[in-house]
Amino acid sequence: MTNAYPTRRDVLRLGGAAAASVLLAPVARPRAATWKKVPIGTQLWCVRKQLATDIAGTLNAVGALGYEAVELENAFGKSGAEWKGYLDAAKLKPCGFHHRLSELQGDKLAASVEFNQAIGNRNLIIRSLAPEVYTSADLLKKTADEVNEVAEKLKAHKMRVGYHNHTTDFNRIDGEYWWNRFADQTTKDVVLQFDTGNASEMEGVTPQGLIRRNAGRTISMHVKPFSKKDPNAYLGSDELDWPAIMTAAETVGGIEWYIIEYEKEGVPPLESLKANLDLFRKMRS
Repeated sequence: MTNAYPTRRDVLRLGGAAAASVLLAPVARPRAATWKKVPIGTQLWCVRKQLATDIAGTLNAVGALGYEAVELENAFGKSGAEWKGYLDAAKLKPCGFHHRLSELQGDKLAASVEFNQAIGNRNLIIRSLAPEVYTSADLLKKTADEVNEVAEKLKAHKMRVGYHNHTTDFNRIDGEYWWNRFADQTTKDVVLQFDTGNASEMEGVTPQGLIRRNAGRTISMHVKPFSKKDPNAYLGSDELDWPAIMTAAETVGGIEWYIIEYEKEGVPPLESLKANLDLFRKMRS
């Protein structure tokens, strides 16, 4: 069956009105009767090279694409007050900050809280953990306890700690996914930021099933395409069941932010972010 969505190559090959007509083509996949009004942001990792030399200009460009928010992963040596100015000028809200766990512990916690307070962000997301944590039940339990402790401390600041998955989160320990064991051993105050692309790299993982299994925990989700046939596929041309994923996120997941991420090399990042945003909105139209 012919795919109703354009591929990345289609979008790059076509220009102007022709590209617009492709994006506006009829949608063949089934969808829910109505989707919730969930704001859409992007992860600034996608434009990290541009931010390294021009924060203000890059954020203005991201805002001009139609994004409502951004998730930070690096302050590039600037203060929270400076970032607040950049974000306000670009008319962007913060929807998260990817931290290392160590930045949320001990003496470093106060500085992280101060920065996020300054920009108006309440979602402090742990970006990854040491490789050995994903193969040890004991280290998993120790880490979950540490994250619970962070969650309790952040309550006083009206902030939340979260955790972002990669592929190894779906190793199995005693027959159960590491991700689910982490969910069970952390409190409901801990956000489970689900990355659809990373999760789907592991055989047998169904994003919508895991979102439903851990109901109320997917406050933010990285909307990332995944395709074995075309690793460079854009949203809608990939192999994920987006209507099922969005339905799970919006009925039981607790979604507050969709965060589009496209990390492939070989295409200008702003161009790919614009194309994926348009395609995601089309799937929700």
